[in-house]
Amino acid sequence: MKTLTNLSNVSIYIFEDEEVLDITDTNITVGAPPKFIISDCNSTNTTLHSNVTSPEEWYGHKYTYDGAWAAVEGWVTPEQP
Repeated sequence: MKTLTNLSNVSIYIFEDEEVLDITDTNITVGAPPKFIISDCNSTNTTLHSNVTSPEEWYGHKYTYDGAWAAVEGWVTPEQP
């Protein structure tokens, strides 16, 4: 697995190792051919960490990652419709 973290080391996305990410200074393209574009993330505000094992109950913004996983204090499970 690999994760994208923001400037606060919060894990915002998880991808399989095989997923191709093209990280530029304007956005991140996911997939080859492209499946989607992450327009609010780029090479200046995110870091890609490869060869990680995500927590079993991973959810975007629930954990930080800086070589080790840690729960975000005060994180609340989003309500499901």
